[in-house]
Amino acid sequence: MRLQCPICGERDRREFYYQGAAVMLDRPAPDAGEAAWDDYLHLRENPAGDLEELWSHDAGCGAWLKVTRNVSSHEIKGVVLAREVKR
Repeated sequence: MRLQCPICGERDRREFYYQGAAVMLDRPAPDAGEAAWDDYLHLRENPAGDLEELWSHDAGCGAWLKVTRNVSSHEIKGVVLAREVKR
């Protein structure tokens, strides 16, 4: 599998480190309450099909990437810098 880093270009998956589902970008406010934090920390969907994930380019530029990937076929649908998503 190859990922298209917006900074470094196309690279092999071994240069990247999988960080988990991109729901980590939707962190609740510090005062959101116990239920919101419990959902954020412990509940994850496990769908077949497209999933938004966070990857870090550890062996390259170090950027955090939001990758849209089909978890059944491993087809990469899109890659954007995570910092652009949070703005």
